[in-house]
Amino acid sequence: MSNPLRIEDRGNALIICFDRSKQRNPLSSRAIDTLEVAVSKLGAHIEKVIFTGTDGVFASGADLNEIEQLTPEAAPAFSRRGQHLMERIAELPQRTIAAVNGLCYGGGLDLALACDRRIASPNAVFCHPGAGLGIITGWGGTQRLPRLIGQANALEMFFTGTPIDAARAYKIGLIDEIDDDPLVRALEQGA
Repeated sequence: MSNPLRIEDRGNALIICFDRSKQRNPLSSRAIDTLEVAVSKLGAHIEKVIFTGTDGVFASGADLNEIEQLTPEAAPAFSRRGQHLMERIAELPQRTIAAVNGLCYGGGLDLALACDRRIASPNAVFCHPGAGLGIITGWGGTQRLPRLIGQANALEMFFTGTPIDAARAYKIGLIDEIDDDPLVRALEQGA
């Protein structure tokens, strides 16, 4: 199986690109492994970490095939692992930017919420689809989303699972900026 992430050192910036767009860039166990290593081994020269996706997909969240295989005993550990990773990202001393290039669902949205800044393409779509799947995010989104966009907007996103476009995301404060090329825009910004 190919690596689910591409990691590129661009001087003072580290770009972490989810690279399984045909599967909608899931945050599989393997992707989480790679993310954990990447964020724990940041060089001293890195001033910002940029997360992005490929082919119109940022990240779709936890791998539902893996979730389906979880036993009731293993589920809490899986949730804690994802939550711990998002906390590590949120606490990085480097500036973190989610360059959301398209679909941003579930755990992918939790990752974007853990970043200091969110820049989205005009075609980006945001959703927490858990209600329709009979699950709820365990990776910190239930805490970060209401703080960012207010309780009413967050509850609407959680309870309806209805995707929102970049324009609405900007209006409610979910994203900081809309740009045709969020990765280039993220690279332009200072640390």
